[in-house]
Amino acid sequence: MPHESRRAAREAAQKQQAEREAAEQHADAAARRARRRKRAGIIWLIVGVVLVVLLAAAVWVGFRALTVKDGLEQSQRLIGELQNGADVKATLEEISGHADSAGAAASDPVWAAFEWIPVAGENLQGVRLAAQSLDVLVNDVGVPVLGGETDGGALIPKILEVTKAESGRIKQLAEEIGAVQKSTALIGPVRKGVDQVSEVMGMAAPAVELLPTLLGADGPRNYLLVFQNNAETLALGGSAAAQTLINVDNGKITMGSQGSSASYQNGVAVDVPVDQSAIDLYSSFLVDHLNTSMSRPDFPTAAKIMRAWWQRDIAPDEIDAVISIDPLALSRILVATGPIPLITGDVLSSENATALLLSQVYQRWDSYEHPELVDGFFAAAAGAVFQKVASGQFNLKDMAWALNESASQGSVLVWSEDEKVTEAVAGHRISGILPTDNDDATTIGVYFNNSNGSKIDYYTKASITADAVCEAGSATFTVNAGLTLPITQEQAEALPRYVQSMTFFTTFRDWIYIYGPPGTTVSNVAVNGERIEVLQQGIDDLGRPTARFEAWFEAGDQVSVTASFTGEGEFGPLAVQTNPMIHPTEPTITDSCG
Repeated sequence: MPHESRRAAREAAQKQQAEREAAEQHADAAARRARRRKRAGIIWLIVGVVLVVLLAAAVWVGFRALTVKDGLEQSQRLIGELQNGADVKATLEEISGHADSAGAAASDPVWAAFEWIPVAGENLQGVRLAAQSLDVLVNDVGVPVLGGETDGGALIPKILEVTKAESGRIKQLAEEIGAVQKSTALIGPVRKGVDQVSEVMGMAAPAVELLPTLLGADGPRNYLLVFQNNAETLALGGSAAAQTLINVDNGKITMGSQGSSASYQNGVAVDVPVDQSAIDLYSSFLVDHLNTSMSRPDFPTAAKIMRAWWQRDIAPDEIDAVISIDPLALSRILVATGPIPLITGDVLSSENATALLLSQVYQRWDSYEHPELVDGFFAAAAGAVFQKVASGQFNLKDMAWALNESASQGSVLVWSEDEKVTEAVAGHRISGILPTDNDDATTIGVYFNNSNGSKIDYYTKASITADAVCEAGSATFTVNAGLTLPITQEQAEALPRYVQSMTFFTTFRDWIYIYGPPGTTVSNVAVNGERIEVLQQGIDDLGRPTARFEAWFEAGDQVSVTASFTGEGEFGPLAVQTNPMIHPTEPTITDSCG
């Protein structure tokens, strides 16, 4: 074969090989493009499915959110009606359905998944916790306790059963909603709802956790109940008129021994450590006379003294807590129990309790000649009220109002060495402890102490004004305390001898104590008449500077004293704390420090 022919044949073969390779590459490229299109199609299909699922989930959560919103709003409306006096059982039943639907909707697993989304998730979590908290409080606590019949002795055992079952869940929800409350991502409506529910749960959780122990679920407990007499006013309320030992065992409440002034060795001091500042201000009468044990505005001091009196002179009982109550609180409690017949033929009611116990009883019997009759009447009244309350025969909503109102006014006080009880009452008026700093409020204490053994404070009225002035980094707090006896001399002379001054007949004496804010000093004191003098000033008691005045007055008189305190630093809003008196005193406060 000629040389040219062979070359042509090779070139033809090479061309064919190149064409085959090109064809194969084209086919491979086409196949790769097909595979890519297929993969892209699958990816877009997956993305589409995911988007559809997310959209559906979002719509689902949206629908559930509407259910929750409606449930919460309806519940809030009905709770408002409940607070305004609506029928408790009927309203609770209606709230129950709304709370249940809101709680169930917010507990949806899809809802929980969306809580992982930043910002929006924190709001969803807050709404869920608010709904679940409301559901638990209404359907797991309120309805079981109040939904059925609560006559007889069923109420207190039912409260014990419910609180034992739900305390853990309520504590958990309170902690969780308290944590989400700190989030800065909450939007306005959610923030408002979370704040409201968190406040309620913050109060409910320790109460529900403590109730089983307080009701004797962990073993019997003894409580010393002290009845104060506001007609002989002292810093914590009044003279310690009567005492009763209460035993609680697994929800069963029984009344034990009772004591009165005649039961104790007055004049012989009980062995209780007390700050020297307290003795300097209140004398040894604080520890060697039972009735004046409530003189110092510190209930832990008074409670330990009262416990020592009981254990020395009545019985060496183990006492787990001391509880104080006065007729002002009792009159509120009688709103919940309704009128109570007494063996004397009287009917004790919210309308007549204060007058009957603090005035009329002294007109019936001369307490100097027949103290046993007066003590017997107090014992009978205390026993009748106790039996009514212990049997559970009261309106729980009204009882809650009565105790809350009384605690906020200082008419119910509680002390216990149990750390959980101490923690639960800390920072509240019910603890009977003055604030130790000025962070939340700059609190000044003003106390009128009857120092003549009379019961004249059924008639006396007090007035208090306080103002704060700040300048150049310092603050001055000035307090004026006034006392008046708005009866005529003839009326004073007609009073029973036991109501008049024990020593001075129709001339009366009060010691007025003013406790300044922590971190200040007494800068000025003043009086408005010749029969008033400054007994002490500048003694630090309970971490506060004090001023003590002695004021003498008669029928129709008005006396007043003034004390100023100066200090440097940060001070919270000005506030005043004073005795719970028969005629309530609403202090007038001017705070130019802002």
